[in-house]
Amino acid sequence: MEVAGPAPATISIACFILILMVVSGGASAPRHLRLPVSSSNYLTNEEHWLNQTLDHFSPYVLAKKFGAVVVSLEHRYYGKSSPFQSLTTENLRYLSSKQALFDLAVFRQYYQASSNPILCTLSDWKILTRKFGDVLLWLRYGFHLAEEDGGGVEAPRHCLRNRRVLRNFKPLRPMECRCLDSLNEKLNRSNIDNPWFVFGVSYSGALSAWFRLKFPHLTCGSLASSAVVLAVYNFTDFDKQIGESAGPECKSVLQEITRLVDHKLGTNEKALKTLFSAAELKNDGDFLYFLADAAVTAFQYGNPDKVCIPLLEAKKAGKDLVEAYATYVKEYYVKSLGVSVETYNQQHLKKTALSSDRLWWFQVCTEVAYFQVAPSNDSIRSSKVDARQVYTVYHLPNNLINQVIINGRYHLDLCKNVFGEGISPDVTATNLYYGGTRIAGSKIIFTNGSQDPWRHASKQTSSPEAEMPSYIITCHNCGHGTDMRGCSQSPLVPGGDAKNCSSPDAVNKVRQQIIEHIDLWLSQCRVQAEVPCNESSRWSSHKQEITEHNSTDHPTVFQFQQIYSWIRGKRPSA
Repeated sequence: MEVAGPAPATISIACFILILMVVSGGASAPRHLRLPVSSSNYLTNEEHWLNQTLDHFSPYVLAKKFGAVVVSLEHRYYGKSSPFQSLTTENLRYLSSKQALFDLAVFRQYYQASSNPILCTLSDWKILTRKFGDVLLWLRYGFHLAEEDGGGVEAPRHCLRNRRVLRNFKPLRPMECRCLDSLNEKLNRSNIDNPWFVFGVSYSGALSAWFRLKFPHLTCGSLASSAVVLAVYNFTDFDKQIGESAGPECKSVLQEITRLVDHKLGTNEKALKTLFSAAELKNDGDFLYFLADAAVTAFQYGNPDKVCIPLLEAKKAGKDLVEAYATYVKEYYVKSLGVSVETYNQQHLKKTALSSDRLWWFQVCTEVAYFQVAPSNDSIRSSKVDARQVYTVYHLPNNLINQVIINGRYHLDLCKNVFGEGISPDVTATNLYYGGTRIAGSKIIFTNGSQDPWRHASKQTSSPEAEMPSYIITCHNCGHGTDMRGCSQSPLVPGGDAKNCSSPDAVNKVRQQIIEHIDLWLSQCRVQAEVPCNESSRWSSHKQEITEHNSTDHPTVFQFQQIYSWIRGKRPSA
């Protein structure tokens, strides 16, 4: 978590910018940001590390414009925010977008709160177990509790005022307790509720939109950049967009490579996989997914020329196209971007050691799917990687046609193999809960790059009546999160800038519109904030919604109510 901004005790904070983050594994580490420990311009002098790609239109720039504090939160389970020592399927039961949203809501409320002094936090950020179940709620920076009767946890006395501790509380191992001030206590004030604005890109962009949808009273608005708000089972539009972004010539070469790879996979599998330095991928579906992603990354993140130029040159020179593609995969996708072949290996994904490689697949296999499969015709990726049973036709060099039946349940088989029986995505339930592209929110800015295949899971049309504008930034290399990252957009390589986009004006025009929306919505929030904030009434009005969603399928919703009561100084019932 990072807390930064112009916020010494004598300065009034204009607003908060909350950045939603999901840490991904298997890639070279982006640039690290760190709090200056001696500066009086920060709300805390403790060091809290995070990975964040820098860009000239980052929230840090916007924070200066609006006089805001920037708070970056890590998603539960990802990075260091893991509640368990292993990531078994059972232990992953609390990993979901819904739980992440409640994490954000509670953090926002407590961090802002007045007259609710201090929560105890644990130095190594590990969750504890208790009689209410395995997990209540956590963030890297808060909502960890100390045992009242000792048990290896000695909390500072001022942490325990109002006896806000829980009995029968057993830590996984002895831990040191520290304290976290709420914002209003830090600034020695009460009844102040600063405006908050939420940012996110990609899945975090979806969380940004969903947070505004589910907790509209906690944020003035949201920027949902390349926000994948629509869960999709058979995501054929993804492959279709790659074809459009590639253009006719490059698309044709990529399709030819796919046909050649499919043929070689059936005739000399070992040599083919060795050529791509991917011999460890024994499952052909894993191997083909790896090859498809290598091409996708270039278009998704604003580097189409990285893949198209060398392949077109190889085609014109009469060179071996599979070898040319293997060179691209090894030199750019693996070496330059730092992608690990191992992350495509289902045997690796089955490992339950603390690693983020397994986590996103769990959310894919339970909530959103996004199964990237080949369209019924004119596809770029191999039809062997499919969510359905299909007939695959091989067009061999000697004009013979070999028709075989392929069991194409690759994604569902992966979910079962990696996480066990009964794990499959309930796409219908996800879209019913959030609304998909028909999201019934307000004051949410949706942005997408024209070449980004993920835009087909985002909201691409504006809803003026609900103040939900949608902007498509159109240019040759405008991809995932162009508005925030510039060009290129790859989160693995810092340095994106609008001036590197083929049409900088298109990017800057949307950025200016974003600023205007934020400015308007923050000003509206400030007008509303002139009325004293009654926090308890806010909770009462929202408590009913939480109660209505309580079920055995979502055990921590009930536990969330209990911990909220406990934070307010009330003993939760057993």
